[in-house]
Amino acid sequence: MRSLIPALFPALLALGSIASAPANAQKYDTTSPVCKTNYRWGGEDTDCGYTSLAQCQASASGLAAMCINNPYYAGPPSGGRSREPGRARRSGY
Repeated sequence: MRSLIPALFPALLALGSIASAPANAQKYDTTSPVCKTNYRWGGEDTDCGYTSLAQCQASASGLAAMCINNPYYAGPPSGGRSREPGRARRSGY
């Protein structure tokens, strides 16, 4: 029994470190078409609160940041109102 405990200790230690690792969350919001990634010492963060590339680029001006089209954008919410006939939908960016 005493020889079994030292043999299991590395396995339990590895299991504990894996179980305590933080989960990776999705960094893109699905409600905004444009995201800005800010690059900082020690990491980066992504903010997807922009409705156009121009709006994002104005916010990123002078910063270590990059604006991209949100790959997870779900599109505008589908409302119950119908659009006027003959009117084309305009892109937000």
